[in-house]
Amino acid sequence: MNTSIPRTLAAHQDSVLVTNKLIRNTYTLLSMTLLFSALTAGLSMAFNLPHPGILLTLGGYFGLLFATTKFRNSSLGLAFVFALTGFMGYTLGPILNSYLSMANGGQIVMTAMGATGAIFLSLSAYALSSRKDFSFMGGFLMVGILVAFIAGLGSIFFAMPMLSLAVSSMFVLLMSGLILYQTSQLIHGGETNYIMATVTLYVSIFNLFTSLLHLLGFMNSDE
Repeated sequence: MNTSIPRTLAAHQDSVLVTNKLIRNTYTLLSMTLLFSALTAGLSMAFNLPHPGILLTLGGYFGLLFATTKFRNSSLGLAFVFALTGFMGYTLGPILNSYLSMANGGQIVMTAMGATGAIFLSLSAYALSSRKDFSFMGGFLMVGILVAFIAGLGSIFFAMPMLSLAVSSMFVLLMSGLILYQTSQLIHGGETNYIMATVTLYVSIFNLFTSLLHLLGFMNSDE
């Protein structure tokens, strides 16, 4: 009796179950980190805490990202995920306060938040439903993010507002692509660790939101 077909079917079913569990764990952890980040942002706003500055922000981000990556296969990795997202939430608080002090600041923040949610949900739904493989975008995204990051630093240290706007526009496109790429990696086995998948999606959402906030704030200031 030929048992290869039943075995192949069972292997496929096991693979689907593993993938579904990975996606479920990723989006559950992502939801929790977003809520925790919102909490720390709210506390930062309520106590009117100052922004830590670009150097401390980068040091904290890359340090916690390194620790998360190193311990991604242990429970300690979960603690570092919340430390990372909580820290990013804290840095977001002063930024939100500065926008809320502007005319129509509340509308700007809510519009950026709504647009971020709509973009993330629509791109994730498309990647999950179409099951297209976006792995080909990996190299382009890596180079694009590196270029945008360096250009962003240049716009800060050399006070070049127009370059800063261009960087924000680049990040909106790059983070949208990263959402498609990371979701595709979850589906097709390119990413098997839900902690790292969560970090990538969180960073995509964070940068997408702050970039939209910057662009909307600029357009509002010209009115």
